[in-house]
Amino acid sequence: MATKKKVNKIVTPIDQRETFVSLQKNMADTDSIAMEQKLRTLYRIQQTDTKIDKIYLLRGELPLEVQDLEDEIAGLHTRIANVKAEIKDIEKVNADHKHTIEESKHLVAKYEAQRDSVKNNREYESISKEIEYQDLEQQAAAKKIRENEALASEKKQVLEDAQKELTVREANLVEKKKELDTIVEETAKEEAALLKEREELVGQIDERMMVAYTKVRANAHNKLAVVTVSRDACGGCFNKIPPQRRLDIAESKKIIVCEYCGRILVSPAFEQE
Repeated sequence: MATKKKVNKIVTPIDQRETFVSLQKNMADTDSIAMEQKLRTLYRIQQTDTKIDKIYLLRGELPLEVQDLEDEIAGLHTRIANVKAEIKDIEKVNADHKHTIEESKHLVAKYEAQRDSVKNNREYESISKEIEYQDLEQQAAAKKIRENEALASEKKQVLEDAQKELTVREANLVEKKKELDTIVEETAKEEAALLKEREELVGQIDERMMVAYTKVRANAHNKLAVVTVSRDACGGCFNKIPPQRRLDIAESKKIIVCEYCGRILVSPAFEQE
């Protein structure tokens, strides 16, 4: 029994470098009614994105300031933990030095008792050298203790400064978060509605057009990728548009791209609607 040969469907990959200029060429044969609907939908997406941008603009630099403060606080916690560990290590070393001094004193007392009962000069000199050596050991340990105490004092000052700075930063963070939360709460409902609206609109546009839209919008200083004609000029870069192109734009039968800035130009009627 013959079997049907499976036909693999060829899917054209989306070029992330897609621009409105390339779309203008590739979608030249699109049905005029369908094209007008695409342009209207794309313009609505731009309008929705502009409203969302205004909400984010209202928040200003607060999200970044909150993030910076959180990073600084995390860094301060790390610094404080490291300084505390260093102080602890210094105190441990000093404890060892103090133990060395105590052992040395014990040995000195032992050697001095032995020296009092020696029977010849050789034993006396040998014990005296041991006592001298132990005295030097005590002096060296005492010097190390003083140096480490000075270093520990510096570390404690660094720790105190870091803890004060942490207290200030944490207070600032609470204030900034409260301010940001207030703004977010005031705009959350509107933002959610706009994001839902945008998602529904994006679902009506093919992926290639959205890739081009996103690319042009990211490179535009005012984040406008789709603009109307205003006073016979591009609404994005304000360069004049020839009369024939203005007629083509008004008909909305094909993609018209501004030759100066690469934005899609749509009919002023879209804005009025």
